[in-house]
Amino acid sequence: MRFMSLPDELLSGRTRAYWEAMADRLLDAVVPYATDGFAQYRLPGRASRSGPVSDGLEGYARTFLLAAFRIAGARGEVPPALIERYASGLTAGTDPAHPYAWPALTDMSQQLVEAASVALALHETRPWLFDRLSSGEQERVVAWLAGFLGRRTPDNNWVMFRVVVEQFLAGVGGPYEPGEITGGLERIEEWYAGDGWYSDGKGKNFDYYCGWALHLYPSLWARMAGDTARQELYARRLRRFLDQYQHFFAADGGPVHQGRSLTYRFATVAPLWLGALTGASPLPPGRTRRIAGRALRHFAERGAPDERGLLSLGWYDAFPPIAQAYSGPASPYWASKAFLGLLLPPEHPVWTAPEEPAPVELADQALALPAPGWLLHTTSADGIVRLVNHGSDRDRIQDPNGLPDPYYLKLAYTTHTGPDVGEKAQGVDNHLAVIAPDGTASLRRLIEPLTVSDRFAASAYEDGPVRVVTASVVAGAAEIRVHRVTAPAGHQVRDGGHALAAPIPPALHPPAGSGHGPVGSPAGSGEGPFMALARRSDGLASAVRALHGYTGTGVVTAEGANAFGVHSATPYALASAHPGGTAVYVSLIWLSAAEEEPPLPGVRVEGDDLVVLSLPDGETATVHLAGVPTCERRAGQTR
Repeated sequence: MRFMSLPDELLSGRTRAYWEAMADRLLDAVVPYATDGFAQYRLPGRASRSGPVSDGLEGYARTFLLAAFRIAGARGEVPPALIERYASGLTAGTDPAHPYAWPALTDMSQQLVEAASVALALHETRPWLFDRLSSGEQERVVAWLAGFLGRRTPDNNWVMFRVVVEQFLAGVGGPYEPGEITGGLERIEEWYAGDGWYSDGKGKNFDYYCGWALHLYPSLWARMAGDTARQELYARRLRRFLDQYQHFFAADGGPVHQGRSLTYRFATVAPLWLGALTGASPLPPGRTRRIAGRALRHFAERGAPDERGLLSLGWYDAFPPIAQAYSGPASPYWASKAFLGLLLPPEHPVWTAPEEPAPVELADQALALPAPGWLLHTTSADGIVRLVNHGSDRDRIQDPNGLPDPYYLKLAYTTHTGPDVGEKAQGVDNHLAVIAPDGTASLRRLIEPLTVSDRFAASAYEDGPVRVVTASVVAGAAEIRVHRVTAPAGHQVRDGGHALAAPIPPALHPPAGSGHGPVGSPAGSGEGPFMALARRSDGLASAVRALHGYTGTGVVTAEGANAFGVHSATPYALASAHPGGTAVYVSLIWLSAAEEEPPLPGVRVEGDDLVVLSLPDGETATVHLAGVPTCERRAGQTR
């Protein structure tokens, strides 16, 4: 394919030509799966809960969005066949007599999502597509989109799909309800958490939807409508958001692996381009291109798109457990949003300015994000970003009798690891569990955010007789967790580190039969310190040090449970018997590509409230756990 034959200098991700070539590759690859008339693209893979017809519409709509950015960005100077395919699909899909006509827009249906992509694509390509349709064809398109009026949607980012569809209808003289547009815009105001962050609906639903939906659609709507007042409001929020969001990408371009719909992959860069498109970005233009280009290339080098040129349901290669019930074979093509930057002309500084390094490349970083309840810490030596989670849980809209969502409820996420998920996952990674004598482990649900500040965050959860208050102190690559556990006597307490995955089993330390006992079970006795570690062949290692309260460490392994590789290993610390009442446990969680072992900080615990840590950087951190936890750091002092 054209992408594969590009010169090396264009394959770097640094040029507009790279982005155009990748867009062309993705668009060409889906053509063999088009139905007659190009109304649907029925890609291979499992059907979603909406069925093959809706999935086929999804294939059209999401690739049409990509085609629209390509067409509009080139001012129509693209191979005529590209425009003809999507014009043909548009007229066939909106013709009720066509055998592959699109399903009508009904309450709560997946078609409502796809209608928004169609409307945005039509708006961007209007001079080259919609305006060239016959009046009868235009009327059919308008009639199909007008089916959105009065339809019910979930109370989340879907409310913006109505807004953009009806704004397009208003622009072409079709039917629309002004109150439905303003109603959607007002609804998202209730989910604005401040500091640039939106929750995706009521609750603490913080994830990538904040950027690729709740910033994207309002800003694009304002651009469509010419509403300068709202445009300025959205720009101020987007500017603040991007100032933080630029830290979510590793030096190699990989984004933090957290939240749902991760199969959209490089759609994570859409808000970066949005900032440049709307003039709202605080980033130097060369940095925007560098981060976005590295993210796109990150996936391209790791199997997305695959050898057929298709985006599968997965992260790098196919990984079905990553998908939600609404995900069909074409769902990954919301990744089309990553190509928003093509709307910027070739002479725009975002394409021409010299590249500038991302923050993660320059120095170690620590960033407090109080709105979502997150703490980021990065290390420039290995380019890893780690997200410590003390706020987002998405639990308030989940089935209370269902399983916890591992993409929201873990204590930490990173750019280089993902949680173990699916039937084969044991739920050990990044979870403080209190385990009853019958083996039942407590579940971290309905997270209670307590505080987020400089290099410190804390939260709590309750499950029956168990209450856990967790405070995180970050220093370089290390997160030191201080847990204040209230539970019945005789329960075990287990703290899991990052699940490290690879194509082949990671090396485990200590290996089976060594001084700390068999891998996969508790090892050692007394106060420690004990350590468990898993290391990949490329040097990346995940480790846990048991610093106080634990009686041993171990590693649990899994196969087929992790999006980053077939074989995963999770180190953990274990206390064999909680004394009853309230006790404190301290562990060090470490993920690094450094060759040395994780640091061993000094720890002093007084009662069940005070913990004094002597950190690797020479600082002393004094943590108080009662009430709202606090952390006082002093340079070069010990207590």
